[in-house]
Amino acid sequence: MGQIYTTFTREILRRIDLKENGKSLLHPHSSIDDLLPLNDKVKNLLANVDQAPSKSMQDALLPSMKALVTNELLRHAEMDVKVLVASCITEITRIIAPDTPYDDEQMKEIFQLILAAFKKISHVSICCCTEVSILDTAAKVRSCLVMLDIECDALDVEKFQIF
Repeated sequence: MGQIYTTFTREILRRIDLKENGKSLLHPHSSIDDLLPLNDKVKNLLANVDQAPSKSMQDALLPSMKALVTNELLRHAEMDVKVLVASCITEITRIIAPDTPYDDEQMKEIFQLILAAFKKISHVSICCCTEVSILDTAAKVRSCLVMLDIECDALDVEKFQIF
């Protein structure tokens, strides 16, 4: 009985945390020092969400899903922020798979962001865990097939040039 209660409690706390942190991402941040830890926390929370989540977990995902495709985050000037955003979005893609979490135009922009993160991997002598996790998650959910489906031909070519 105790194990079930603990698992249930953790699930509720994870949903609350995810929803609150996602809402925080929706608000503009004056400092990258505030934004990076928040993005990292959301990434870690998303990594612990199973595929085919419950309706209540899907609702908890919505603030993060909305925030991550805002211009403030998706087109942020700092590459570290972009990499964390790409990592969060690949986790959301994993959770929502086989469906895509965003429309085709947003997915094209997201794939551009993910490729930018991949480029960072190819220019770093010691790969960062976040960038490698993006690559791993993108491979698991077969993002390359989605890229073909929404006709991201130029991005497909670029992907192969990176690696």
